[in-house]
Amino acid sequence: MARFAANLTLMFNELPMLQRFSAAKQAGFQGVEILFPYDVAAPDLRRAARSSGMDIVLINCPPPNWAGGPRGFAAVPELRDRFRRDFERSVRVAEALSARHLHVMSGKAEGHEAMSCLIENLRWATARAPHLSLTIEPMNEIDMPGYFLSDFETAADVIDAVSAPNLGLQFDAYQAHMITGDVLGTWERYRTRVHHIQIAGCPGRHEPREGEIDYLAFFNALDAAQYPGWVAAEYTPRTTTEAGLRWMRQSRGAEM
Repeated sequence: MARFAANLTLMFNELPMLQRFSAAKQAGFQGVEILFPYDVAAPDLRRAARSSGMDIVLINCPPPNWAGGPRGFAAVPELRDRFRRDFERSVRVAEALSARHLHVMSGKAEGHEAMSCLIENLRWATARAPHLSLTIEPMNEIDMPGYFLSDFETAADVIDAVSAPNLGLQFDAYQAHMITGDVLGTWERYRTRVHHIQIAGCPGRHEPREGEIDYLAFFNALDAAQYPGWVAAEYTPRTTTEAGLRWMRQSRGAEM
């Protein structure tokens, strides 16, 4: 059965960051992911995770000023040096937090030069951090217009071109539905490349039990495939986090 992680950037926002670990544990999660953990001292985050018995599963590379800034640099040719500096910083933080996965964001770019830049940067990054699992994630064009990785086929082509065992697909079921309209079919097509999974209801990116995605069928497909990794709840709760966790309690076989 799936191991669920809570995205502490979006969930348990009723609490300060360092208190969210124990709240997630008490709610039934086994791990956490933090999109951008760079504003809190790594030793404090590590201490909070360890004291609550939680694994930090994933962090993102650090595009600064997220509210109005760029969505990564890995595919932006003129920002190769910036990407590599930020990647080095991300590796240090991932190591300090014992995070397993590092999500590398491609940024806004287009064309063959961007594709070549992304492949080149990922070849460098996978060699630089062979002990980490690096992930790339397609983002839909409605929520993130201009993002280079906007479909699963391109992401698969990049993974195949880099051909490194520590590079894989970050399969976001919300993104899969927005991009293809077929979560189960997309999962079956690309599951051998998947290193990490994220879930959210669609539309709206709220609780997974809401909307158009049949998550009971998806969880059954994960069990049938004996998926060994994490499933991270990456959504914005409609009210409080605790009030919306019925989906997780029902995910072990009850109706969603």
